[in-house]
Amino acid sequence: MKSLETRLSGVLSRFDTFSLPEAEQKIIEALRQNVVDARLDIRDYELSETRAGQLQKAEEARQRLEHVRKGVLAASEYNVFSATDVAHLSAQLEQIIENIR
Repeated sequence: MKSLETRLSGVLSRFDTFSLPEAEQKIIEALRQNVVDARLDIRDYELSETRAGQLQKAEEARQRLEHVRKGVLAASEYNVFSATDVAHLSAQLEQIIENIR
């Protein structure tokens, strides 16, 4: 998850969100926030002390990762990500989701 966060942050840091149209600003800011939140959800999943806690955190992480995936797709409509980037990032997200099941 850390490498995915680093890659997404690197791409998103190239954009001055204040100079972008409002719709694009919202997508990029939501994606930034969801990436950070997903990393924290996965950290909480890994640190859970009980199986019930782990299951709850796993579900929260999966939902957040789905938001990240949707954000990547939405941002690609504004040419933030290429089709290759979308495919690679989607594969990474799917692998992370599988690892927390």
